[in-house]
Amino acid sequence: MPTLLIRFPGGRYHATPWGHHVNEGLVEWPPSPWRMIRALIACGFATQGWHEAPEAARRLVDALSTTLPTYRLPRATVAHTRHYMPIGVLDKGREKTTLVFDTWADVQNGLLAVRWDCELDEQSAELFALLVGHLGYLGRSESWVIAEVLSDDAVLPDGHDAYPHTDGHRGDRGWEQVALMAPDGATDYLTWRTARVEAVLQPFPLPDSKRPAAKLVKQRLDAEAPYPADLIKCLQQDTSWWKSHRWSQPPGSRRVLYWRPSNCLEVGAPAPVARRRPARVDMMLLALTTHSGSRSALPPVTRTLPQAELLHRSLVARVANGSRVDCPELTGRDTHGQPLKGHRHAHILPVDLDGDGHLDHVVVYAPMGLGSDAQEAVRSLKRTWTKGGVGDVRVAVAGHGELRTLRVLPQPYGGRVDALLGPDGGARVWGSVTPFVPPRFQKRRGPNTLEAQVVAELTSRGLPEATVEVRPWDAQTLRLRHAIRVRRAPASPPPVDVGFALRLTFAERIQGPLSLGYGSHFGLGLFEACDGSL
Repeated sequence: MPTLLIRFPGGRYHATPWGHHVNEGLVEWPPSPWRMIRALIACGFATQGWHEAPEAARRLVDALSTTLPTYRLPRATVAHTRHYMPIGVLDKGREKTTLVFDTWADVQNGLLAVRWDCELDEQSAELFALLVGHLGYLGRSESWVIAEVLSDDAVLPDGHDAYPHTDGHRGDRGWEQVALMAPDGATDYLTWRTARVEAVLQPFPLPDSKRPAAKLVKQRLDAEAPYPADLIKCLQQDTSWWKSHRWSQPPGSRRVLYWRPSNCLEVGAPAPVARRRPARVDMMLLALTTHSGSRSALPPVTRTLPQAELLHRSLVARVANGSRVDCPELTGRDTHGQPLKGHRHAHILPVDLDGDGHLDHVVVYAPMGLGSDAQEAVRSLKRTWTKGGVGDVRVAVAGHGELRTLRVLPQPYGGRVDALLGPDGGARVWGSVTPFVPPRFQKRRGPNTLEAQVVAELTSRGLPEATVEVRPWDAQTLRLRHAIRVRRAPASPPPVDVGFALRLTFAERIQGPLSLGYGSHFGLGLFEACDGSL
C-alpha cells in the first residue's frame, strides 16, 4: 500500500478548501486526495523534466484514483495574519487597501501520514518514491514539506485518524464530516467522457462519403475540448482553463465526505505538551567540518583559544535568546552573577583527534554537568567561524554522556581520546598539549613562582600536588610557541603573554581531561597522559 509521511519544516500548512474564498479563514484539513495526486504530477513536470506524463505515471494515477486514502493527522491549530493590501486606486489622495486574511494550520513539528489501500506495480512504486522524495511543498508555496515513503508494516506517527465516509456509517460523538475534492476513478472517467462526447458531437455528424469541411472539424474539436482525454489530463489543467470552459469544478473530480475528530483542527492556542527535560551529562562532543569536506581547511591547532571563545559566545547567545542568561554551567556565574568556585563549569576544549594539525572536534566538558538549556544550545549550534579560513565551519553533535563514552570512538580518534583522558586506571605523568599560561605575574620565589602557580591550580580543582618540569623547546614542543595565548576583548589578557611546555608528575594516578592556567576553560593549558605512565 503506497504510504507517505510528510514533515512541515516551516510548521505551517496553507490550503484553502474548494469552493471557499481565502478571506473566509478556512483550511483544507486533511489535504484533499485531488490535491495530493495533483502535487505528485506537478512534481514530475517540475523536477523530472517531463513534457508528457510517462506510462508509469499514468498507471500510478490510475491506481491512486481507485481508492480514497486514509490519514493520520498531527495536532494542528488554526492561525492567521491580516494584511492590508494596496489595490492601486487613490481615494482623496490616499491609496485604497483591502483586508486579506492569510490562514494556515499550525502543525509545528507534527507528522502527516497518507495511505492508499491499493497495489502498485514495480515501476509505478519506484516512480511514487521518486516523486515523493522531490516533493517540495503541498498546497500553497509557503507550505514547505519534506516527504518520504513508508513501508506497509511501518508504524504510523501518533495523531488523529481521518477516513472516508461509507454508506450506512454514522459518526460518533466528537466526530465531524468535512467535504474534500477527489479524482474519479480513471475507468469511470473514461466511461463518463465517452457518453458526454457522443452527446455533444450529435449536432455535428460526420458525412458518410465525403471529407468533412474545415468548419465542421473545428466545431467538433471545440465541442470536445472541455473534456480532457483521460484523468491525468484533467489533473494537469489549471484554474483558468476549466473556468474558460465554464466548469464549476475540474472535470474528473468529485466531492467526497470524510470523517475527522472535531478537535483535530483547533481554534486557539493548543495546550502545551509537557516536555521531559533531559538528564545532565558530563560532556558533549562536537565534530567540525567544512562545506568542501577538506580537513586542511579546518582551523589549525594554534587557534585553539580563539575557536573555543567563538564557540562559547555562540552557545551563551543561544541560551540568552535576547534575555538575561541563567546557565551557570556555560557562564561560570551563579544566579546572582557571582563567579563559581572550583572550576566546575564548562570547559570548551577544541582538539585534534586525527593528528593532522587541524582542530576537528570540540569537547564541551563540565564537572558540574550540562543541564537541559546548555544541551539545547549545543544541539542547536550548526556553524562557527575561523579567521582566515574558507567560509564557515559546520558543527554537529557527535556524542554526549559520561566522559568514558568517548573511549568508544574508532581509530585514529580513540588513541587521542585515551591520551586526553588517561587510561582506565589513570596516569601519573602528564605533558602539555597546549601551552600553560601563568594566571599571575611570575616571581622567582614565593607563592607566584611557576611551580607554585601550577600547584595552586591543581589544588583549586581538587587534584593532588605534582612536581613541575619545564620542557625545553624541541621538535615536539616547538609547535606550542605559535599558539594564540591572549583572549579577545573585553576579556582580560594574561599578565604576561608567555606560554610553557610542562611535564607534571603526580604521586598518584589521576584521570583527565586536565587543563590549567589562564584560558584553561578555552583549551589553553591542556595536558595529555604521557606514554611512560600508561
